[in-house]
Amino acid sequence: MRAFGVTRAFGRTVALAATLTLAAPGRAADTIRLAVQKTGTFSWELAAIRASGLDREAGLSLEVTELASTEAGKIAMRAGSADIILSDWLWVSRERALGAKLSFYPYSSALGAVMVPAASPIKTLADLRGRKLAVAGGAIDKSWLLLQARMKQDGIDLKSEATIVYGAPPLIAAKALDGEMDASLNFWNFCAQLEAKGFRRLAGIEDILPKLGAKGAVSAVGYVFDESWAASHREAIARFIAMTRKAKQLLVTSDAAWEKIAPLTGTTDPAMLKTYRDRYRDGIPRRSIDEEEEDARVLYRVLAEIGGRDLVGPAAELDPGTFYHAVPGD
Repeated sequence: MRAFGVTRAFGRTVALAATLTLAAPGRAADTIRLAVQKTGTFSWELAAIRASGLDREAGLSLEVTELASTEAGKIAMRAGSADIILSDWLWVSRERALGAKLSFYPYSSALGAVMVPAASPIKTLADLRGRKLAVAGGAIDKSWLLLQARMKQDGIDLKSEATIVYGAPPLIAAKALDGEMDASLNFWNFCAQLEAKGFRRLAGIEDILPKLGAKGAVSAVGYVFDESWAASHREAIARFIAMTRKAKQLLVTSDAAWEKIAPLTGTTDPAMLKTYRDRYRDGIPRRSIDEEEEDARVLYRVLAEIGGRDLVGPAAELDPGTFYHAVPGD
């Protein structure tokens, strides 16, 4: 099934590239300003793009500003100092409801997971009752809210029936390794670190989404840009997306490409690097924009119900303009 998905995604890349007129020799490349979290996986993709010359092939000049956090990227977008950042469709929809017309295009469906030590007696999510669960990202983190929604279907209120500790992702991972928590819910790359250290995935958030109404893998994170900027840079965005698809395909098929970006992952451990590689590949979007948007609408309602206005703002439904639909082949 995965091979079919990769083939389908690559076919879309070829179809998209065939519809574009790349920059002619001598023509100045179009500049796109990117605000990127320094330790995030987008930096891996950009490194693969530059190492293989995909930016030059696409006729794009990528100006990258490295930031300390995803929140800093949002600030850069609001200030008009970045053309594209990574964020989620939940934030984009909220911003649109508040008047900022942003657009979202899928980047990754890789989500977090509940991790436990290999020898833990915890075998199912129901076993988290009465346990100490560390949660990365805070009380309104999407993965945490989705996990709560799933457990409430079984009559379990994890927020009150377990001891919940919140913290930054690196701290949560460190506490898990030190054995201070019975279980942890963390972002996918930190889960990969734990997995490489022998921890067990009790459940990935992607595993619970079908129970909440999703029909497939949902890209929670995507490329985000201003709607008006997109309207005046339509061809550049199409080339940007074609370029990133080629980079993802390269990272699917070439272990050598991973060797080039290995320093950016922060590890020299072959087992951990392999886990990063496998989880990254699993998260590459392989569905149509319509399919992605349909599931996002379903999950938005779940999140709005459990997270309330603190999470989604004034809109009870996903804003209809949240997903970007102007890419050929989608």
